[in-house]
Formats: sequence, C-alpha cells, structure tokens
Amino acid sequence: MKRLVFFFTLIFPFSFVYPLTQGPAVTWDKNTYDFGDIIQGEKVEHTFKFANTGTEPLIITNVEVTCGCTTPKGWPRDPINPGGKGEITVQFDSTHKIGRQNKVATIVSNASAGNSQITFSANVLEKKKTK
Repeated sequence: MKRLVFFFTLIFPFSFVYPLTQGPAVTWDKNTYDFGDIIQGEKVEHTFKFANTGTEPLIITNVEVTCGCTTPKGWPRDPINPGGKGEITVQFDSTHKIGRQNKVATIVSNASAGNSQITFSANVLEKKKTK
C-alpha cells in the first residue's frame, strides 16, 4: 500500500503537466529587437525567427500591430509541422515619430499557449533640416 501511495504521489502531479505540452507551440529564437538610433523618416525592418516545438501543426492566422507605423511584411501562410521553422518580418516607419519607440506585434495562431508577442524598439532622432 505504501508503494502505491508513493507511486501516485510521484506520478499524479505530472499527469496535469503532460497534456499542457500537447499541440502546437511557438518558440522564438529571440522575440525582442532593438534598432538602436535611427533618423526620423527611415523605414527599418527585422525578421523574427521561430520554430514549432509542439506536437501538432502550427497555423498563424494573423499578425496584429499597435499602430499604422508598424507593418507585418510576411509570415508563413501554410501550416508549420512540428519541428518546422518560420519567419515573421516586421517593418517600422519612423515618419512623424521622435524619441524612444516601443512597438508590439501579436501573433494570432492555434498555439496551445495562445497568442504570442514580438517586440521591437528604436530611438528616433530628429532629422536635421538643411538650409
């Protein structure tokens, strides 16, 4: 009886963890990026890389951004199989911006953990006016 109690005490907590790891899962190489200093009016872009570390195909249905200055330029439209890799490119237009900018893009997908986010920042310097 002691062995049975010990067994269930050891195994029971893991029975809740195992189902949570099933399904598609997004794992980012790096989910943040800093462009550093840029000049007002510049358009810069960065490509975020990820992998499906889950057990089922990952389907990205949308990339939502917080303002018109940020544009998702591409993401995989086809399902990404377990172990597969993908990229999402985001462009930032610094026109009419000044100072430190922090932007977020939300990746809408069927990932078990729900939607994920990528972020980037830039320090927009005022464009020097020519005389």
